[in-house]
Amino acid sequence: MTTIISISNEKGGVAKTTSTLSLGAALAEMSKKVLLIDLDAQANLTLALGLEPGEAEITSANVILEGVSLLSARRKTDVENLDLIPSNSRIESAEQFLPVRTNYTAILKSAIANSAPLPYDYILLDCPPALGAITRNALSASTLLLIPTQPEYFSAYALRNMMNLIRKIREENNPDLSYRILVTMLDRRNRTHRNIHDQLRSTFGEGVLNTVIEVDTKLKESPIVGMPITKYKSGARGSTQYRVLAQELMEYAKETEARQTA
Repeated sequence: MTTIISISNEKGGVAKTTSTLSLGAALAEMSKKVLLIDLDAQANLTLALGLEPGEAEITSANVILEGVSLLSARRKTDVENLDLIPSNSRIESAEQFLPVRTNYTAILKSAIANSAPLPYDYILLDCPPALGAITRNALSASTLLLIPTQPEYFSAYALRNMMNLIRKIREENNPDLSYRILVTMLDRRNRTHRNIHDQLRSTFGEGVLNTVIEVDTKLKESPIVGMPITKYKSGARGSTQYRVLAQELMEYAKETEARQTA
């Protein structure tokens, strides 16, 4: 069974792409087969793995807009067990052209289903910082939505729109969609950070992951050298925390699978 996780937040700058890359690499390090799909026109995930967005002949845009096979778009990376479907600016046109199609929010879900059986334990979808057609496609295809959130007012406030979208997706075509909030860029010395973190836990309960990602300059450096934090600085705090996150999500996936097969 492949666990499909969307990483999304309407608010930019919350470590969404960093979390996709670092979580994917941590899972791959644990011998899980992982596919990352870059769905953002900025192609930061593609760049963070050392690939130029213009180099790839087949990208996520071809999969969504033209029905190209999911597996034909994948690229090997320098990280063992980690593959990537790159992105480029062309995927922006999906926001314009997808909504005129019938059942347009299920296009990515169908592309994944049509590629079954998939040789992956996990598929991670890096969404754009918007709640349009691409993000709706990702959430419709996902088992779980991971919402990276800074412990700051505007980032926490943006969760309202995310919750509204989750309700819509559940009503329309993915009733089993779950979510978990991942607190990122936490500075434990900052009282505001601590207070907002506590408020998030009070408001969302088990919807907030136990794992937190603290501020770590190595996390900002790793995309520049084209590799995930776990490979760039294996002993860094960020590496350790994303490994803990991987373990927590693996446990979640096991529990979910057990409930579905019970």
